[in-house]
Amino acid sequence: MSYPGYPPTGYPPFPGYPPAGQESSFPPPGQYPYPSGFPPVGGGAYPQAPSSGYPGAGGFPAPGGYPSPGGCPGAPQPGGAASYPGVPPGQGFGVPPGGAGFSGYPQPPLQSYGGGPAQVPLPGGFPGGQYPGGQAPFPGQPAAMSQGTQGTIRAAANFDAMRDAEILRKAMKGFGTDEQAIVDVVANRSNDQRQKIKAAFKTMYGKDLIKDLKSELSGNMEELILALFMPSTYYDAWSLRNAMQGAGTQERVLIEILCTRTNQEIREIVRCYQSEFGRDLEKDIRSDTSGHFERLLVSMCQGNRDENQSVNHQMAQEDAQRLYQAGEGRLGTDESCFNMILATRSFPQLKATMEAYSRMANRDLLSSVGREFSGYVESGLKTILQCALNRPAFFAERLYCSMKGAGTDDSTLVRIVVSRSEIDLVQIKQMFTQMYQKTLGTMIASDTSGDYRRLLLAIVGQ
Repeated sequence: MSYPGYPPTGYPPFPGYPPAGQESSFPPPGQYPYPSGFPPVGGGAYPQAPSSGYPGAGGFPAPGGYPSPGGCPGAPQPGGAASYPGVPPGQGFGVPPGGAGFSGYPQPPLQSYGGGPAQVPLPGGFPGGQYPGGQAPFPGQPAAMSQGTQGTIRAAANFDAMRDAEILRKAMKGFGTDEQAIVDVVANRSNDQRQKIKAAFKTMYGKDLIKDLKSELSGNMEELILALFMPSTYYDAWSLRNAMQGAGTQERVLIEILCTRTNQEIREIVRCYQSEFGRDLEKDIRSDTSGHFERLLVSMCQGNRDENQSVNHQMAQEDAQRLYQAGEGRLGTDESCFNMILATRSFPQLKATMEAYSRMANRDLLSSVGREFSGYVESGLKTILQCALNRPAFFAERLYCSMKGAGTDDSTLVRIVVSRSEIDLVQIKQMFTQMYQKTLGTMIASDTSGDYRRLLLAIVGQ
């Protein structure tokens, strides 16, 4: 797969670029110098998880429930903050008025499972409308839920790549840099339009736009700009490669990408990973992970999840029974049963299975997974279930945890804001406000500064 402005033969291995001893002949015509030095913070790799690990104390999230008490380190304790406006204290973290939700995940007005709009009917209730335990799994939710997504960035009307290239050239020419001009262009163009600007810049000036931007910018601003100019599929593939490059593995990045993307997105990532880095994604996953977590990620990178939007309620009942017998209903856990169902069923089907499980077992499937699994495979399975319930809420929580407490996980913040900016960032913002009683823009403004903050706020539409 080729991408505009990228070499057809791919990039050389990380992290040194250009290769030692070839600096004088680099870059060859038509190639871009990054991802050298990207991200610049910390010397070229995403920040490692806290020393206590992920999951675990101080990590993200803790075993035994997702969100962990409070969702992530430093978050409010259960009952200490209401997820919905007007909920009296003591209702619990993430619990909407009128009943118990699924582990802190409010239900979205809009949601995408891939494959276009569809109606997802809820299964019929019990006689008298009563659920076991007196708790409805989706209190107040309508019988059918329309689905859709909306990004904060859309393609600009009357787009002129050459005019934008000229604006960027002027912003970087001479002493100093007009960062506001750069922000105005890149935050208001789609990714496809940015690729055209990149090509027009080289055509007009015989210079590499990315190289010029790198020479003018630094730190988090540079990381954010480079992410915006990467084609979206390449950015996911690059993030996966970087997560497995060198010593250690950033498992939370693998989970965040492979457990949330659509079939088409995953297949394109696999092809891009091979074409750009000359490596097999599945083979890299096998060499960097192990056990049930390895098997889950290998299943994910096949991109073969059922995407039929219709729900088979009989299958949901049967799957719920099988999951119960594989976990809570036996001594030990049949991990392969969980892997098979969660890796193959469509997201609407999984949601129906979770409802059936809640009625049958009088507890939700997320909490059962927390009791039966631990470590990264627990986090991966829960991520799949959370995406079935409410994908924007999953990303809202990841954003919250990237900024909560001391310091900021800028790489996670940049990756989610950029990768979701044209997909569902509007819904993520809505869920963020609903779950944390503050806007995403407010938290970004308090955790970042300078041009980096200005560009992030422009992307989220603040």
